Amino acid sequence: MSSVLAGVLQLLALIAALALAYRPLGDHMARVYSSDRHLRVEKWIYRCIGADPSANLRWPAYLRGVLAFSAVSVLFLYLLQRLQGGLPGSLGFASIDPDQAFNTAASFVSNTNWQSYAGEQAMGHLVQTGGLAVQNFLSAAVGMAVAVALVRGFARSRTGELGNFWADLVRGTVRILLPLSVIGAIVLVACGAVQNFAGVHEVGQFLGGSQQWRGGAVASQEAIKELGTNGGGYFNANSAHPFENPDPFSNLFEIFLILLIPFALTRTFGRMTGSLRQGYAILAAMVAIWIAFVALMMWTEFHHGAPAFDIAGGALEGKETRFGVAGSSLFAVSTTLTSTGAVNSALSSFTGFGGGIAMLGMQLGEIAPGGAGSGLYGVLIMAVIAVFLAGLMVGRTPEYLGKKIGGREIKLAALYILITPALVLCFTAVALALPTPRDSLLNTGPHGFSEILYAYTSAANNNGSAFAGLAADTPWFNTSLGVVMLLGRFLPMVFVLALAGSLAERSPVPETSGTLRTDKPLFSGLLIATIVIVAALTYFPALALGPLAEGLAS
Repeated sequence: MSSVLAGVLQLLALIAALALAYRPLGDHMARVYSSDRHLRVEKWIYRCIGADPSANLRWPAYLRGVLAFSAVSVLFLYLLQRLQGGLPGSLGFASIDPDQAFNTAASFVSNTNWQSYAGEQAMGHLVQTGGLAVQNFLSAAVGMAVAVALVRGFARSRTGELGNFWADLVRGTVRILLPLSVIGAIVLVACGAVQNFAGVHEVGQFLGGSQQWRGGAVASQEAIKELGTNGGGYFNANSAHPFENPDPFSNLFEIFLILLIPFALTRTFGRMTGSLRQGYAILAAMVAIWIAFVALMMWTEFHHGAPAFDIAGGALEGKETRFGVAGSSLFAVSTTLTSTGAVNSALSSFTGFGGGIAMLGMQLGEIAPGGAGSGLYGVLIMAVIAVFLAGLMVGRTPEYLGKKIGGREIKLAALYILITPALVLCFTAVALALPTPRDSLLNTGPHGFSEILYAYTSAANNNGSAFAGLAADTPWFNTSLGVVMLLGRFLPMVFVLALAGSLAERSPVPETSGTLRTDKPLFSGLLIATIVIVAALTYFPALALGPLAEGLAS
């Protein structure tokens, strides 16, 4: 069987598995976020944190809950790392330096999971499981809660109430993420992923020396890392490490976990707004972009442009042979079109165009299908922009889901789509203008530029993957990337929740013959065009200086 055919079969198997899970999971999440019933364990959690789960919050109060909870999470994770050397389960590792501890705390709380350290050489069991793995659950639950609040903004009328953040947070964790993660961890253990609390030990003799290995609760963290679109690995090699990702089946299963919730949330959106066809229209746009990116990535990485490629059957540099070009390409696209950031290959070793495709996937806003929650609210913002553009073309006030889109809504949507490019391009320019950040580059020319552009693109879009040639464990990058991660995560949430509150206050308008049907293929096409024109072209000059220049020169 040819490598290309194997890649196509993997893609078809993945689509079939996602299609089977789409309806039951989407409906389950809609029931979870619409239910008035509280489980016993949830009531206990509410009592512990002093929250009233029955209180309906307006958007400023909902936002305060998001920000307060996240601020406490950053502080807790920072202190846990700074005190690691004196805590049990540290495996003898020292406490983390202040700048790296801040970077890691900001990274995991913001669902970015950028790592400027080697996990197996820096973090003990307590920090990994009690700190990082916990934030894998909670940061994903926060993103899903904000997405559901926006959906309620579309579904409700003549009220500014968006639900209860604490109830959404707890339910998302207890009823969705925890059960699915348990199942995912069991599957990964069956595949051969490690799950223990073993310490560091030496094995074998290699060229006169010994090899050190360590265990850990790897499978459980791997499951939520992929399911919650987090991305931070237990080991420095991330999902290329055989303890995290043992074989081709586990590789495909991890991709399935990455895409499962973001795609299924479109069904949840349709169910909660009372129109499944609206969810299908959003899903169609997501799937079309995802398949197009997979096809482009496979073409660039299989493209035989040199004798070495002909012999190897593709661009195999930096890729695990147990996954091959197809498995690596499918994984790379799925992680950069979501906010996952996990990698099973060295993205810096991809072809010039291949690295550019991975970068562009993040620059679209990671909305095809995007992160757990963040993908849905990102694509709904783009849908608001799309109906606004359609309204301009026909001279009609734009409407979406029975709500008129006025000046306030458009301003909030515009601020949302501008904040991330501003962070990426401004911080990239500053880093290139200063002498110290440039010392961290392994390469010069277009690829060196791409290393810095990729880092800030990954941080601002809360992805976490990297071009490995950048030595990012420096005070400048730890601090600046940490700031970008926090701003890239929480500033957009301000605009999303403000938009949700504004929409919830509006009265529904009746549909007329002039209303744009947003549940038709025409709207899906308009949405795709809006995403490409508004989002992708913003970065075109920067891409031309980096991956495009490198790809054309090779």
